[in-house]
This record gives sequence, C-alpha cells and structure tokens, in this order.
Amino acid sequence: MTEEPPVTDEPAAPGTKRAKLDFRFVLSPQWLGGLAFCVIFSMACALLGQWQMDRRMEAVTEINKVLENYDDAPVPLAGNAGLFTAFRAPQEWTPVSMTGEYVEEDTRIVRNRPKAGKPGYEVLVPFRADGGETIVVNRGWLPIGNTAGRPDAVPAPPEGEVTVVVRTKPGEPDIGRDAPEGQLASIDLVAFEQSVGYPVADTAYGEMVEEDPAPQTRPQTLVPPTLDEGPHLSYSLQWFLFGLMSFIVWGYMARQRAVNDRDDRELGLTEDDGYISAYRPPRPKPVRRRGGRPTDEEAEDALLDAAESRR
Repeated sequence: MTEEPPVTDEPAAPGTKRAKLDFRFVLSPQWLGGLAFCVIFSMACALLGQWQMDRRMEAVTEINKVLENYDDAPVPLAGNAGLFTAFRAPQEWTPVSMTGEYVEEDTRIVRNRPKAGKPGYEVLVPFRADGGETIVVNRGWLPIGNTAGRPDAVPAPPEGEVTVVVRTKPGEPDIGRDAPEGQLASIDLVAFEQSVGYPVADTAYGEMVEEDPAPQTRPQTLVPPTLDEGPHLSYSLQWFLFGLMSFIVWGYMARQRAVNDRDDRELGLTEDDGYISAYRPPRPKPVRRRGGRPTDEEAEDALLDAAESRR
C-alpha cells in the first residue's frame, strides 16, 4: 500500500514562512479567455453606463430650460416673433403675450395624447395676432368621448379680440400616421399649415397659460413639465460597478486557485504539471483525539500497512 503523507492539524510554528503563491496558471488559455470575457463585459457595461449618463444629461438640460424660462414674465409677440418662426431649443417654455383673434373654424384636434394615464386629445386653434403672424395655440386636453375617435365636444375659444399668454414649444415631427378629417396624428406644424391652406409659424407653437377674456368652458390644463431627472444616474453607476466587479471576481477566483495549489503542493497532492487544475474549497482537516492519539480509522490503517509490509 502506498504510504500517505502525514497529516496534522497542529498550527504552524510562529514565524514560519509559507511558500509564495504561484499565479503562472493565469497564462493558460482558460484563464486568459476568462480575462478576455471580463474585458468585453466591462466595455459593454461602460457603453451602457455612458448611455444612461447621456440620458441623464438630456433630462438635466430639459429641467434647466424649465427653471430658466417657465416662470418668467411674458414677453410681447411684437419683436419676438422669431420665438415661433425661428425657434431654438433654449427658448422652450418662454412665456409670450399676444393680442389678436382665434380662427375657430380651423380648429384641429391631435389624437393619442394621454394625460394621467387616460387617453384623449389636445386642441389646436390658429391665433391671428395683430401684427399679422398666425400662431398655433394648444388650448388644452380633452378626454375620449362616447363616440369612438373624437371627444364629445370641443369648447370654443373666446370670440373677438383676445389677449393670450402662451409658452413656446417646438413643433413635433411627422410620425407617418393618418388621421380623420379635422384631426392630426401629431403637432406637426407643416401638416397643420397644409390642412388650413395659409401660412402659420412652423417651428414652434404656444401652450396655453391664460386667456383674457376667459371663456366659461375650456379644455383641461395640460400637465406641467416634470423636474425629475429620473434614475439615470443610479443606473449609470450600477453599470460601471458591474464592469468593475467582473475583474474583482476573476481576481478572487485566481487568488483562491493559487491558495489551493499551494496547499496541495505542501501536502504532496500535485498533478503531472505540478498544479491542481480545478478550483475547490479548502479541505477539512482530519480530527484527532486529545493528546494526539490516533483515531480508530488511523489505527486500523496502520495495522493493515504493517501486515502488508510483512508479506
């Protein structure tokens, strides 16, 4: 019978220096492949983290526009018509005051405009200002009516000369959907102009704030803009952390493998190449009786070894 190396649970003497950990196994194809996976995974996490960071910056930009413009005093339309005809992104939510008349017969409603989770419409009416400009005004929101495809009634705007205060909003793109007569699929100002047959400001419209004189009934007020930037920052940090953790896990597994290999070498349990190839947890130490006396199993093994040697 092959002689087993002695095993003891006695602690190493103080000051005893153990062998250094050997990490040469990380140059094997398996471990290099694992490291390459960590690199690719971390790059993907970095891209996703940057994407979330970009979304956060977009949200912050929108919030800043609201904070800078939303509660400002209204500027007159005279001298500021470029807010609607040559709109620029930083001008969004700028309050504008204008006097003129609504062109009620050219009212259009925009489909598929939810509010608080309920489907509905938004009401667009062209407003012909005293200076000759025609501005599209979004007067508010209406719920779906009893007749499918349209609201029950569209409140009429005030007649005659009216002073209105609106906030500027950029026109929306054509989403490629058809709509019934008198309706639009989006606030596409070019499509609005084509439907009414006369020029209107085609880069921005006005979102209703107030009208003077005020009508008895009007569409519901639109939802104000949110000042919440969302969870994009936390999502971004999580993606960056995931990428870093892949290297931490790889390094932990490599160190644990090196510790196991060192223990195996000290016990004489090595393979042909000198290293144990599989990762496994530390082996439990054999239990010895008090006083160092061998267990029954060890005594039995010793008797068998002695009998074998006498043959």
